[in-house]
Amino acid sequence: MNFNPFTPTFGTSPSHPVGREEIIADFRTSLHQGPGAPSRAMLLVGTRGVGKTVLLNELEDTAREEGWLVVSETALPGLTTRLNDEHLPALLASLDPHPTTRRITGITAPAGLGGIRSEVSPKHEPKRGIRGQLTTAAGLVNHGILITVDEIGRATVEELAELMAVIQHLFRERANVAIAAAGLPEEVAALLDHPGITFLRRANRRILGAVRREDAERGLADPVTTAGAHWEDSALRAAVEATHGYPFLIQLIGYHAWNAAGGVSDGDAVAIDGAAAGNAIERAAVELGNLVIEPTLARCTALERAFLEAMALDDGDSRLADLITRLEKSPDTVSQYRRRLLDRYIIVATGHGLVRFAIPGMREYLRRSSEHGPLPFW
Repeated sequence: MNFNPFTPTFGTSPSHPVGREEIIADFRTSLHQGPGAPSRAMLLVGTRGVGKTVLLNELEDTAREEGWLVVSETALPGLTTRLNDEHLPALLASLDPHPTTRRITGITAPAGLGGIRSEVSPKHEPKRGIRGQLTTAAGLVNHGILITVDEIGRATVEELAELMAVIQHLFRERANVAIAAAGLPEEVAALLDHPGITFLRRANRRILGAVRREDAERGLADPVTTAGAHWEDSALRAAVEATHGYPFLIQLIGYHAWNAAGGVSDGDAVAIDGAAAGNAIERAAVELGNLVIEPTLARCTALERAFLEAMALDDGDSRLADLITRLEKSPDTVSQYRRRLLDRYIIVATGHGLVRFAIPGMREYLRRSSEHGPLPFW
């Protein structure tokens, strides 16, 4: 029982990823179809914990399986410098069997007597620029080159604009390249407003939400089965429902259920029973609040948080009319903040004048936060 088959860590791929097979299949098809296939430019959008980085990892693995080379980056300051000075020169050096050139610098004896001086210099200098290096690399590969960029946002908008301009030129030249990028909804929305990011607006945008119940069940059951253990039926059903189809919760609940079942056995095989599942669900709810919900709320304005706290008073969907009354604001003001929260996928519209929390556990977290402050120091 030492090895836990679940990985509730942001950016770490689970042992059995589930729920994004259609996106991966579309991407694989685009690699086969050649330049011009729409999914060769893919934009993944979603809140924390829905599996954006995991899906990027899956797309990278898919490209490698098809014989493509992959350049993986995160949109931190210095993105274009790293591509230009590190990734692309290394890529070219690996592709070109003759990565250096010899230049004659002088003659110290009559020709033919061996008195020629020369120096060796690298052929693939960073000063060539991203476009030149990518064009050369695309001409040397057997299949293609995939570039992935995670955590795109406003902080590196100028560098992303430069990169997207290069990719757009390569697409027009029908070079065998593809790009996949991922980011939070509010960051992507702000980024797409930039005039230099028009190419990214035309990318195949995939908004990541819940996975289906059957996918959540596979995500919980398959790692346990592969590890030589099993779930009791009622425990698995409870765990599946507690995930709400949220990929991060699948890993979090599975991780704690596996640990909690350490003393439960059925012959030689570990069994995850109802007690272990219940313990895991409780622990996962607390950690989800700390790791996902609180960082999301921290990016909200005071009125946006007040809107969410007003929603938390309801046990189900919230009526916009009730929220207007509770907040004591004008309908226009409340509608404006409703739209902001919808655009960031913090809430979803479920009908005319109805909204619901998009992130599992947010209602319960807000209720706990309003009822209980931090423990007083003794």
